[in-house]
Amino acid sequence: ILLICVLLSVCAAIVTDVFQGSMRIFTKKLPHPDLPAEEKEQLLHNDEYQETMVESTFMYLTLDLPTAPLYKDEKEQLIIPQVPLFNILAKFNGITEKEYKTYKENFLKRFQLTKLPPYLIFCIKRFTKNNFFVEKNPTIVNFPITNVDLREYLSEEVQAVHKNTTYDLIANIVHDGKPSEGSYRIHVLHHGTGKWYELQDLQVTDILPQMITLSEAYIQIWKRRDNDETNQQGA
Repeated sequence: ILLICVLLSVCAAIVTDVFQGSMRIFTKKLPHPDLPAEEKEQLLHNDEYQETMVESTFMYLTLDLPTAPLYKDEKEQLIIPQVPLFNILAKFNGITEKEYKTYKENFLKRFQLTKLPPYLIFCIKRFTKNNFFVEKNPTIVNFPITNVDLREYLSEEVQAVHKNTTYDLIANIVHDGKPSEGSYRIHVLHHGTGKWYELQDLQVTDILPQMITLSEAYIQIWKRRDNDETNQQGA
């Protein structure tokens, strides 16, 4: 039992070293929207409604998709919207504010990254649950396969000590179909050959990199370049 505990502790430490980053979370409480304007103005001067900041670690970043349109085009086909990856990454630029609602209170939050891990996981929030069923957002995220630089999402004082901030995609998990009946595919980069493969159940097939960007990406793993890789890319 002791050996198992030691092994689990070592594994947890490795996972933390590889995937854990950190961020600052700024939170500001909002007055109730039904209150009169004058009362709202007064409340905003109270300490309870001043912005606070906490440091927090993360193992992955949740990227919010814009609401998908419900209308159809002239051929009566549902329009599948698209959004650039950097648009939904703006959540972590330290400026963009998003409102969060609880049962009784509303808050504005903004996020700024302070540490980038060697491997970065994106979880694209495709599923939302209400009281009756789970909905899936089909928005296609347009992303490059390589050379995603996240330097602008770091605070200024951290940028000076973060030499490597560029990432390349190494794995992409896709969800196809309806939320309750769908299936998963995985795109994986073979580091030795630089080729991409698609895995579904027991089937493994080649796939072109440009086809990966057309999928309904759900979870992605990005690898940070080290100095040698950066030099090779620039050569």
